[in-house]
Amino acid sequence: MSAPALFCSISSATLTDLIRSSKRLVCYVAPGVQPDVALALVHSCSQIGAEMLTVCVDFDERVMRMGYGDIEAVALLRTANINVSNVSGLRTALLIVDDEGWIFTPTALYLEADPVGSTAPNAVRMSVEQITEALARLSPSARAIAVAQAKTPEEKTRIESVPDEIRTQTLTDASFMHASDSLKEAPPVLFDVARQVRVFEPYLQYVELSLTGAAIQRHRLAIPSSIMQLGGGEDLENRLRTTFDLIERGSKLSSKPLEDMLNAIRKNFTPSLGKDHGRVVLKRAKPHLLARLQALRERLKKHQAGVEADLQKHLDTSREQIIAYYLPRVIETPPDALRGKLLSDEPSEQDAREWLHGELEVVFPSAKSLVQQMKLDERYKDVTFETLKRDDFLASVKAAFPRVDWVKPYADFRAVAEKQDTKRGNIPSMI
Repeated sequence: MSAPALFCSISSATLTDLIRSSKRLVCYVAPGVQPDVALALVHSCSQIGAEMLTVCVDFDERVMRMGYGDIEAVALLRTANINVSNVSGLRTALLIVDDEGWIFTPTALYLEADPVGSTAPNAVRMSVEQITEALARLSPSARAIAVAQAKTPEEKTRIESVPDEIRTQTLTDASFMHASDSLKEAPPVLFDVARQVRVFEPYLQYVELSLTGAAIQRHRLAIPSSIMQLGGGEDLENRLRTTFDLIERGSKLSSKPLEDMLNAIRKNFTPSLGKDHGRVVLKRAKPHLLARLQALRERLKKHQAGVEADLQKHLDTSREQIIAYYLPRVIETPPDALRGKLLSDEPSEQDAREWLHGELEVVFPSAKSLVQQMKLDERYKDVTFETLKRDDFLASVKAAFPRVDWVKPYADFRAVAEKQDTKRGNIPSMI
């Protein structure tokens, strides 16, 4: 008869079967506990008694957010009066059932699915001596079980003298409620959904690029109503209505060269997936995108430094054009806003000029303030499940990046979807 395999595969289903087969004792130590395993522990408790069960987990909401366990599973154990001990930072898992034991690597469902039917080894079988040592050093309750199982007085004495090596604390109602409230306020992500999204995360990222404040040629300011009420002819009609172009169109201060450079970057590195999807960048090409954007930023800095002095001259000239245009009208028909501040009936040319200047001072920006508003913004967002499940997503990606082989990521995406939907009993069409 061959010896049992040293390396084996343990999943939640395996744990459930092993625990349900217990006749004398169960020791379960892991970062967390899943609902089906908790049900098996409750069943075992009814068969062998709560005193023969040792359950230790790292009861921390971060552990449950990683998918090592479920708070409802812990609640199930507490309802069945099974003592649950808390071991902070626990990541190694251990299962002892009667005379057999295994040390295994638990599965974080946020990262991968539970290995149902897998033959990949994630566990090592323990020897009888290792089982006894583990029980003796785990906790007082586990040591009590080991003492009860001792076959000789000498072994019993030795086990009783072994110190605890794992610091355990009984899970309190306050700790349970605190974690429960936190998970209700910010529920964990759906692990199967998160795994599907991660299939495409290494490939794509959404990106938004914008050049703001640089298009001075499109800046307009509102002429104060106190001035517009003065009326006027058709002079400056292309620039002066209720708003005023700060600089002439086609000026050398224009941002068009910068905008052309940004548009070229968008075209080359961030193709659009359609108006409902936005633009994306291949993460493999992102370093090149960042280099081009840095070059654009350097050019923007030079543009800022180069235009400030000339821009102020243009602004001053534009303001003087407005003042010169309205000055005769203010002198001929002084507005009440000016009359109310004069000691004489008729304003002088200086009075009219100063009044117009003051009215325009409120709405005219300075060149420095305009230059400071010039900036290049970039925002990146990872793909989401809502995006991935849209019918046109894959087709849009293929059209945007025809030279990329999307067969593998799509196959991986479908594989994750089918695993989760098989568990739910249906396999809908995702993309």
